[in-house]
Amino acid sequence: MRRIPVIAFVVALLVIAFVAGGFAAAKSYQFTGVVKAADGGTMTVEKSAKEVWQFEVSKDTKGTPKVGDKVTVSYKMVATDIETKPATATAAKKK
Repeated sequence: MRRIPVIAFVVALLVIAFVAGGFAAAKSYQFTGVVKAADGGTMTVEKSAKEVWQFEVSKDTKGTPKVGDKVTVSYKMVATDIETKPATATAAKKK
């Protein structure tokens, strides 16, 4: 009778660890620069004259930067669509 609560507790811990591991698996990156534009759900950040990035900003994004603010943006790279084409014979020979 006492085994069932112990087994249920162990299973619950394993489920929690699995879910937490899934969230931790997505690598996070940062980009620091000056806000050049912030409007309509997008924000443009300039690190240097040659490096300007545009970020999508959702209603769930924390912080409300204004143009001219120095910011550090934390983001994750997530593929939303992958289109594949078969490799050509010439591309295989070049390797």
